[in-house]
Amino acid sequence: MKKLSITLFIVAIATLCSFSNQTKDAGFTIPIEKYNLPNGLTVVLHEDHSDPIAAVAIYYHVGSSRETEGKTGFAHLFEHMMFQKSENVGEDQFFKNLQGAGGNLNGSTNQDRTNYYEVVPKNALEMALWMESDRMGYLENTVTKSALANQQNVVQNEKRQSVDNAAYGFNQGLILKNMYPKAHPYSWTVIGDMTDLTNATVADVKAFHHKFYSPNNAFLVITGDINKDDVKKMVEKYFGEIPGGEKIEKRSAMPITLAKTVKIYHEDNFAKAPQLTMVFPAVEQYSKDSYALDFLGSLLASSKKAPLYTVLVKDKKLTSRVMARNGAQELAGSFTISVTANPGVNLTDVEKAIFEAFDKFEKDGFSEEDMTRIKAGNETGFYRQFSGIQSKAFTLAEYTMFAGDPEFYKKDLANSQAVTMDEVKAVFKKYIKGKNFVETSFVPKGQVNLIVEGSVKSGIVEEDVTKAAEVKTDAVAEEPIVKTKTKLNRSVMPPLGTDPEVKIPTPWTGSLTNGVKIMGIMQNELPMVQYSIVIDGGHMLDKVEKAGVANLVATMMNEGTKNKTPEQLEDAIGLLGASIRVSSGNEDITIDVSSLSRNFEKTLVLAEEILLQPRWDAEAFALAKSRIINTLKRNAANPSYLSSSTLNKLMFGDNILAIDPSGTESSVAAITMDDLKEYYNKYFSPSIAKFIVVGNVDQAKVKTVLADLNQKWPVKAVVIPDIKVPAAPAKSQIYFVDVPGAKQSVISIGAPSIPRSDPDFYPATVANYKLGGSFNGVFNLILREEKGFTYGARSSFAGAKNYGSFVATSMVRTNSTVESVTIFKTEMEKYQKSVPQEYIDFTKSSLLKGNALRFETLGSLLGMLSTMSSYNLPADYIKQEEAFVKGLTIEKELALAKKYIDPSKMYYVVVGDAATQLKELEKVGLGTPILVK
Repeated sequence: MKKLSITLFIVAIATLCSFSNQTKDAGFTIPIEKYNLPNGLTVVLHEDHSDPIAAVAIYYHVGSSRETEGKTGFAHLFEHMMFQKSENVGEDQFFKNLQGAGGNLNGSTNQDRTNYYEVVPKNALEMALWMESDRMGYLENTVTKSALANQQNVVQNEKRQSVDNAAYGFNQGLILKNMYPKAHPYSWTVIGDMTDLTNATVADVKAFHHKFYSPNNAFLVITGDINKDDVKKMVEKYFGEIPGGEKIEKRSAMPITLAKTVKIYHEDNFAKAPQLTMVFPAVEQYSKDSYALDFLGSLLASSKKAPLYTVLVKDKKLTSRVMARNGAQELAGSFTISVTANPGVNLTDVEKAIFEAFDKFEKDGFSEEDMTRIKAGNETGFYRQFSGIQSKAFTLAEYTMFAGDPEFYKKDLANSQAVTMDEVKAVFKKYIKGKNFVETSFVPKGQVNLIVEGSVKSGIVEEDVTKAAEVKTDAVAEEPIVKTKTKLNRSVMPPLGTDPEVKIPTPWTGSLTNGVKIMGIMQNELPMVQYSIVIDGGHMLDKVEKAGVANLVATMMNEGTKNKTPEQLEDAIGLLGASIRVSSGNEDITIDVSSLSRNFEKTLVLAEEILLQPRWDAEAFALAKSRIINTLKRNAANPSYLSSSTLNKLMFGDNILAIDPSGTESSVAAITMDDLKEYYNKYFSPSIAKFIVVGNVDQAKVKTVLADLNQKWPVKAVVIPDIKVPAAPAKSQIYFVDVPGAKQSVISIGAPSIPRSDPDFYPATVANYKLGGSFNGVFNLILREEKGFTYGARSSFAGAKNYGSFVATSMVRTNSTVESVTIFKTEMEKYQKSVPQEYIDFTKSSLLKGNALRFETLGSLLGMLSTMSSYNLPADYIKQEEAFVKGLTIEKELALAKKYIDPSKMYYVVVGDAATQLKELEKVGLGTPILVK
């Protein structure tokens, strides 16, 4: 057993133009303990007593790269199977038990690993370990045909959602197939092939689990408010007698080279703009060159003075954004450049511009200050890895699995911060300049004239929506589970311990003489700070004919100041390793800042300059308008966007809220710089502003550094207009948006509802929780877990100061559209009539116990302050919410459901293939669907 006390070594900025290669002990330590059980399970423990919660992360060293041709998608499919049941944990009880205990959980799969995690109040830790160990050691006997078929259908729908029914969705698979040699572990996608998913058998699944889900192929990390000695006993109790499995071969790196450049194209049914992707073979993670390639990606594209941005965006106006990044993985790596061009742009011109940018990079070079900026960002990003117990668990698990050492994060940072300019120039010549690559051209259907010259057709065969893949099984009685004999009686779930005391942080408050309200919470676990300057108004103050002005005001405030060009402002922020972004919402404009606490004053100087001295740069204005208009054009082919925007128009009618905050193509085109200045001069006032801050900074310091803003920001009278939201429709109606050939139907059902300021808003949210507010909600359990129609189904109340809505959504297999809409409708009808006590108990337990998880990170604390300040909630509003939940009864839930969830007075929007679904939807019983043009 090896005890480690790890000190995080932070590289300090020595001067503006140089970055010290020596690490400096910042005094921030993470005490951990690493050991192995006799069966090979690697365990890492870390105590963090900041909050009464614990995180469990278990990583299995298996991803899609462990699959074989003809059996792709198995790693990800099995991730789904792990949530079904095991010998001693019943069907769907993983989510029910853990969410009922106030926790959250999930899993994910990539090419190299599969992980599962739980974040729970500390009294539920033993239960989490019992369930994790049960599905590690005692799952195979519970895999049945029907359970497998259900998850096969769920995963197929996930593939439709992320690949088949999405713009550019086939791009990754096309690149992998052409980049890597046949049978290379990276030559297929994580989601897998639809045919392979359909053909998976119970025997396949059991064999996969038996080989890879063994203790000796797993890494268990437990962090949080724990006692290590107690946890060791739990780990031994639940994992100790699980036998080790066969030894899994440790693979060396498998880098590849390309004998020639490959250029392929695909006509995309969901794309409105052409996209070019260029991918070069590179190197595996943690290799020396991979660090320099990370810097190369940033230097080529991630700043306003980067050569790819300069040539493609500013000079040639071919696109509004460009991306370059290094993707280093366990076995190999790739370096990707991706450009979604403006509509109508020929991708041959984009390709030529990329090579022109490469020449510019070589000719003009870059500076030590550029390196300093990137390294400053690395330092801030380093701290973010440890901002919560879940992220700590993930970080330690990743390093333990792939580097063999949880301490490796300090070496990883040191390696990155030691990269030199010469090393960056060397990797450009070694991996990019003059090298072969794989290039894809994705163009809108019917626009083959836009592909790169010399590209050949991809040969992608798309699914026929009339013959959608579906795994069916005959209804048969389930065979009884044969339980494995164990020394431990695993059949009894460990009882939850005493609920931990949740200490809700008490904010401090204040104000400036110019009217700015201040609110803050000090949290000194990390040397970081986050704050926001919020000005009321936003999209709500737009004129309908000039919708999008507020959004453009916010956008332009990011584009330099009176004394700084856009490039100079970006550099000033980057050299602090900070993030400063101005954004607009329906009801406000916000300046969000995140930085190391030592740079709090410096970031505030910049934020103040952005706020009080906007540049109104003409070139940036033209680029911003072009970017927004082209994004709106691309959105016109996005089924999810079409669904939500159509529902918004129906709910809000002629109201400004019916229009996207970004505006419309015509309204944005009509906006002038004078419109922005008028909005700014009329509505930016400290009298309607607030400053909220969390992190390692106290009240006295905040008030001191705000003195300058207090003096310089003049007060003006601003009147926020009342927004009148239409009532719910008198009767329900189906509205259909046609996307020919859509592989899924996107369903959005909703109506206007109460604002967040209404006393019934939180009670209504509670009433919805078991209907559609969680994985264990009625909608999701039926549409996903029982029917296998979708990857997920949810419903929620959304509330702001002036308006609110209730919306239920899902993306379902095309041939299940009618049944899915009917299920939404009938389940809401049933929910108005009766709910069992079980629903009430689950809701109360989940929400009350879950408060332990709500105040851990700076982001969650800032969110709490934002809610309080935006809706004038009292400091004890969470206690008031708890009191309501404690008093929840069947009668109260039914009354709320009847009042606020009425399926007979809702808009039913379906976006899908009209040829196969429009007429069929008459069967729902809501009349003849209206086709939306």
